[in-house]
Amino acid sequence: MVFQELEQGGLGGWLQGVGPEAAFRILTQLLPDAVIFVVNADRDLLLWSSGAEKYLGFTADQVLGRHCLTGIRCGRCLGSCGLMAYGKIRDVPVLLHRADGQERSFRKFAQSFLGEEGQFLGGIEVLLPVEDSVGPTTSDEEVHFHGIVTRDPGMMQAIQVIRNVAETDATVLVRGESGTGKELVARAIHEESQRRDRTFLAVNCAAFTPSLLESELFGHVKGSFTGASADRAGIFVQAHRGTLFLDEVAELPLELQSKLLRVLQERVVVPVGSNRPQPVDVRVVAATHHSLRDAVKAGKFREDLMYRLRVVPVFLPPLRERPRDIELLLQHFIQKGNQRGPREIRGILPEVMKLLRDHDWPGNVRELQNVVEYAFAVGRGPTLGLQDLPPEFREPVASTLPGGVQDELQRVRVALTAAHGNMGKAAELAGMSRTSFWRARKKYGI
Repeated sequence: MVFQELEQGGLGGWLQGVGPEAAFRILTQLLPDAVIFVVNADRDLLLWSSGAEKYLGFTADQVLGRHCLTGIRCGRCLGSCGLMAYGKIRDVPVLLHRADGQERSFRKFAQSFLGEEGQFLGGIEVLLPVEDSVGPTTSDEEVHFHGIVTRDPGMMQAIQVIRNVAETDATVLVRGESGTGKELVARAIHEESQRRDRTFLAVNCAAFTPSLLESELFGHVKGSFTGASADRAGIFVQAHRGTLFLDEVAELPLELQSKLLRVLQERVVVPVGSNRPQPVDVRVVAATHHSLRDAVKAGKFREDLMYRLRVVPVFLPPLRERPRDIELLLQHFIQKGNQRGPREIRGILPEVMKLLRDHDWPGNVRELQNVVEYAFAVGRGPTLGLQDLPPEFREPVASTLPGGVQDELQRVRVALTAAHGNMGKAAELAGMSRTSFWRARKKYGI
């Protein structure tokens, strides 16, 4: 686009006449379906369009004068500002969180302004809303699906299975390690199904004694055992026409497995102390971190019940096999923490990001979420630093080397990499004094 730049009658003179602020305001009003905002050198918001209020849910009074992440809740911006890094952004997909927590997809266009010495002076961004969809994705595209956040191909395949099976009433068995999100999958199946307006209930089969679990699942009648002072409907009846999530189903006692099998086959339950079957219509989603086939071979699980439960199996890979999801989930949970306040994390130190990427994550996504919650609870300031991580992340590197490697050379190399050359931090990570660390570097010629 070319503007007439003559002093008299040109764009500059016209802007002086009508006022730049008024011109900007009219421009945003002419584009009511676009999110338009302006930031200064500190990335504080100077302009917030009516389209921004409409699509992102924040009023101008809530965000003007504050950092852009207050209203532009973009996970990618936590690591680095694309506008500052690239200067010009043209038609890049972004996913933002509205004020109510819902997610919305946009196409991003932006331009930065630089001073005479190349310093960042601020910029203008325009976001165009696009239709939400979950379908074929590129390797760099993110999927946000009922609380499941991923760009991992294995997880995307699981999401496609979830979407397909939700259209039916087939029983689903979710297999995955603790913390991988098995209940999220169950809830997603429920929300995508025709039962979404009915009840969703969850029960952990490992959390009850056999007698209590039987009563919890199937209910009881008054006087059926000591303390049964009234009739009580079990969870199957409470979930009638809805969805029931049976977590840790491999822990079901054998005597209850036959009763569960009958419910799945005949669609009736018999409360404890009663002989009157009661019809139920329940969609069952079960989950386990054990192999049911191994449990069958060990004589701990009925084979017929296994086949009834795993009509459609869904496998969730552990987080250590989803390395590209670690940073994505980290940003996702930080964004949620920023919304709650009072702390607001705007960046992550490189050495911290490396430690988190290299961690084995035995507790999977739940462990990562807990790490972020710990950081918000104990840390202060806008940057996530090493001191904000739980104690196990601050232990000497030698105790966490892959494959159990403990030699001094490897300790020094890993510590230097993790600390990005900062000698003080590297010595701390290696569990050595600065003098000992310097001698080790000299010894190995590093």
